[in-house]
Amino acid sequence: MGMLFALCSVLLVSAAQLLMKWAMVQLPAIDRVALFVAAFAHFSLPVLALLGGLLAYALSMLCWLLALKRMPLNRAYPLLSLSYLLVWLAALWLPGLDEAFLWGKLGGALLILSGLLLIFWPQNKPRG
Repeated sequence: MGMLFALCSVLLVSAAQLLMKWAMVQLPAIDRVALFVAAFAHFSLPVLALLGGLLAYALSMLCWLLALKRMPLNRAYPLLSLSYLLVWLAALWLPGLDEAFLWGKLGGALLILSGLLLIFWPQNKPRG
């Protein structure tokens, strides 16, 4: 059950990051405080996306706390790196985020995936 909560946390925090990034690209620049504040007066799609991202982030924290209660930290914490992979892949694929593909980023993603495989690869118990 702890693994399920950890994976829900990863999915929620990934969705939160993507929603908040999209919303911040759509909203007026924060240096124009009056425009930024005025945008919140109208519950436009970017404002709703930002609020949805904040809600998803809060729910991810709740799932994370439930996962930590049920899993050892040395198994749970590496799962957070899955969000780096999910956000990068989604940012490449989703319109409006304008993320550029770079080979170096692919290399980093493969290193993260390799590390996760090493951590979670089943180990043979020594016979004794």
